[in-house]
Amino acid sequence: MRRRLLLSYLTITVLVLVGLEVPLGFSFARSEHRRLEESVQQDAVTLAVRSEESLETPPEAGGPAELQALLARYEHVSDDRVVIVDAAGRLVASSEPRGEPTRDRDELGPPEIARALGGHQSAGSRYSPELGGDVWFSAVPIESGSIILGAVRVTHPLAPVENRIRDNWLLLALIGGSVLAVVSLVSLLVARSVTRPLADLSRTAARLGGGALDARAPLPTGPAEVRLLAQEFNTTAARLEELVGAQRTFVADASHQLRTPLAALRLRLENLETEVDASATDDVDGARAEVERLTRLVDGLLALARAERGAAAPTDVDVAAVVAGRRDAWLAFAAERDVELEARVEPGLWARARPEHLEQVLDNLLNNALDVAPSGSTVTLTAARRRDRVEIRVLDAGPGMTAEERARAFDRFWRSPGSPSDNGGFGLGLAIVRQLLNADGGTIQLQSPPSGGLEAVIELRAGRPVPGARPPSPASTPAQT
Repeated sequence: MRRRLLLSYLTITVLVLVGLEVPLGFSFARSEHRRLEESVQQDAVTLAVRSEESLETPPEAGGPAELQALLARYEHVSDDRVVIVDAAGRLVASSEPRGEPTRDRDELGPPEIARALGGHQSAGSRYSPELGGDVWFSAVPIESGSIILGAVRVTHPLAPVENRIRDNWLLLALIGGSVLAVVSLVSLLVARSVTRPLADLSRTAARLGGGALDARAPLPTGPAEVRLLAQEFNTTAARLEELVGAQRTFVADASHQLRTPLAALRLRLENLETEVDASATDDVDGARAEVERLTRLVDGLLALARAERGAAAPTDVDVAAVVAGRRDAWLAFAAERDVELEARVEPGLWARARPEHLEQVLDNLLNNALDVAPSGSTVTLTAARRRDRVEIRVLDAGPGMTAEERARAFDRFWRSPGSPSDNGGFGLGLAIVRQLLNADGGTIQLQSPPSGGLEAVIELRAGRPVPGARPPSPASTPAQT
């Protein structure tokens, strides 16, 4: 947006400068040419009037000498070249450029002099080989009544005029460039004052969308519209935090409160087993199984609510120690399933996470992998560094998932149609995993490797080794969710 604002400001400025300076430059050029033409024309007419008496004076009386003296005085005040001829076209007087001798030659040849001797004035431009450039000329007849006594031609080089016109264009370009530079700086400051609050708002919205419900946009000092937008955003974010917090609190409180009556109900059912006859034993066992199943559901909901809160901040965790601890905790369960559990971790690998979060994530993934792994297969747990991220993979040899199933796998209470029906899960495990990783700034995705099965890929921010850190102690296998 900043680039578009800056581009629009500069485009308007360029259009205004072009609209003002181009006509001004052409107007100056026309004015300079017109001033030259009028000056040369006026000088030619003045010299023709002052030359009339001298041409009427016979040569022996000093007429040509008077004309040459007149041109000598004219040479001191002007750079024009003047040629005066008599009625027959013979050169009478001439002023050459300074430093050049006066030439005595016939000037009847040029058409403008011939036209002037015919009683007509003429003016125009032509190339002068003597001056090495274009000149502007004006030729007028010298008349006494109706008699043509001769002609005067005044020429002026166009180079000085063209130089002034060029200098004027350069001056206009310099002014335009300076104005454009100032406008660019001011436009950049204005665009930044507008886009910086929007960029802050965008970053805050991204944080809010990532789960940081306490994210608030700073109130800008820029335009009132942007300030109002930030206020409305903060109000909406506060309301959203309140609603989500209330929902999480309800789930956590309800789950916590349900655990006590469920424990009491299970105890009553256990006591009831000794008091009922054999025909009712199956019903009591079924009721107790449902109570246990409901207890696992409540525990899962409570774990999910705790994961969404994410109170503590991530720390640097020794990935090798956590992986080794979780492998040891699940070895017995894997042996019961006749499944081999392998772990390969890159040495000196640390990640930014909460230790208890990473343990629970690996527990849920290993639980899911061992549930679907066929007898005699291997579940592989690997960890390695990829640039500034730590990548942890859990690979099983089970039936895998389709692309549609992998897209829905992280939805709450969703279970794959091919998952075992007797594992007691409720489809909360992967939802909890994603929430725990999001709280630590990590991600997870499910992939279908070419070898078959399903591979869970975890990415966490790389951490720094902590001197003297102790590996977390192995925890028991968590409840299935």
